[in-house]
Amino acid sequence: MQAIVDFLNGIIWSPALIYLCLGAGLFYSILTRFVQIRHFREMWRLLLSGKSSEKGISSFQALAVSLSGRVGTGNIAGVAAAIGFGGPGAVFWMWVVAFFGAATAYAESTLAQIYKEDTDGQFRGGPAYYIEKAMGQKWYAWVFAIATIFACGVLLPGVQSNSIGNAVEAAFGPGDMIETAIGTISFAKIATGTFIAIVLGFIIFGGVKRIASFTQIVVPFMALAYIIIACVIILLNINQVPTVFGMIIGDAFTPMAGIGAAIGWGVKRGVYSNEAGQGTGPHAAAAANVQHPAQQGLVQSFSIYIDTLLVCSATAFMIIITGAYNVHGPEGQFLIQNLPADIGANGPVFTQMAIETALPGLGKPFIAFALFFFAFTTILAYYYIAETNVAYLRRTLDIPGMMFVLKGVIVATVFYGTVKTANLAWAMGDVGVGLMAWLNIIGILIIFFLAKPAMKALRDYEEQQKAGVTDFTFDPVKLGIKNADYWEERLKKQTASSQAESDTKGETNVANPSQP
Repeated sequence: MQAIVDFLNGIIWSPALIYLCLGAGLFYSILTRFVQIRHFREMWRLLLSGKSSEKGISSFQALAVSLSGRVGTGNIAGVAAAIGFGGPGAVFWMWVVAFFGAATAYAESTLAQIYKEDTDGQFRGGPAYYIEKAMGQKWYAWVFAIATIFACGVLLPGVQSNSIGNAVEAAFGPGDMIETAIGTISFAKIATGTFIAIVLGFIIFGGVKRIASFTQIVVPFMALAYIIIACVIILLNINQVPTVFGMIIGDAFTPMAGIGAAIGWGVKRGVYSNEAGQGTGPHAAAAANVQHPAQQGLVQSFSIYIDTLLVCSATAFMIIITGAYNVHGPEGQFLIQNLPADIGANGPVFTQMAIETALPGLGKPFIAFALFFFAFTTILAYYYIAETNVAYLRRTLDIPGMMFVLKGVIVATVFYGTVKTANLAWAMGDVGVGLMAWLNIIGILIIFFLAKPAMKALRDYEEQQKAGVTDFTFDPVKLGIKNADYWEERLKKQTASSQAESDTKGETNVANPSQP
């Protein structure tokens, strides 16, 4: 299985995908005139405004749900892997892909808002929806939906739960070894997997509202706690910060592990962590209740900064400052060996040891605690993404029990992922991420050349901003955007409501001429 998965990864994660991720981000950055910089203040304003509705969630809740997908194992174990196989210079390339990826996140999330649907009393949307409606290629949308269900329902949850199991085992010990049908497993991993499966089952049967309510509390709290711990470690070693920056920048262009390794691992783990272009973030973006599609695009763009420039950088600085890492060469040899040879890079151990070195007694339990919440909320986000794509398929092929089967599969996958080896879990996750990224990035580029809907929405929003509008409206027909059915219906209702209110005022004035 490992050999098969590695072969698939070699094809999917060829240099072509790395250039595609960076190229798409640069392409949208230039076309939007670097929207990720120009509208930074507006991102903050939108983040703190907006309300939920019976059918949708607030901008902040949508950000929390998408951040729960972005802020996960990739921030703790993924950064460690990038440094372990690509050297410190890989961190620089994570920053690069995050900066340009913020523009990609704007484009895909705005598209999700434009082409979302009101299905079963809640908003649904994402790449499958906008590929069908904007590209007119239903078969391509089906390929994405099936690939996403497989990736988010089967492959990716195992990566997250695997890191939780490893972190708990490292923090509290393995306990007794138990013989099972799938091999000899520690009691710690069996207990952890069982607990995760029970809590996950309880939440996912409550729908997106319960998921949003849980993540909007847990994600900001854990991200803030993690960053505070990182800042404490950095402040305790503040004299080393210039050296760390020098290592990251210097190794980015004259890398110890080779330019291909530094860029490749930096981009791979960068995309895995911030998910820009991957096609996962748009699902949560579509669920938001906003006045204009561009608003949620800007909020989602901001989430890339939180994920990579804050949380990932915090992890990288802790690891490099404390020297708690090894760097593997292309032939498996050690280019740098600060830790024992049996400590793998594909896991949270680098990060645990970094905190343990700076704050003895805190590292292992804190990372186990942080990883549980980070990874668990990411699993919730993956479930919601898979559910949204099952809902998309049900529009055409409504097989009874599809949602129930999905819930059962993801619970089983999470338990299995908790107890299996890390290398296979990460490799399978890479297959899922890469497949979705290929399909989604090609899709949003084709959509741009066909109709430019995300660009039209941005220009329309900026024009309303200049006009001093406080209640924004979105008229897709006026902008030449087709198949944005939800927004067309919304505008008709708003127009009818305004007309009715105007008529009522007119009748009141006729009946009471003295009234102004």
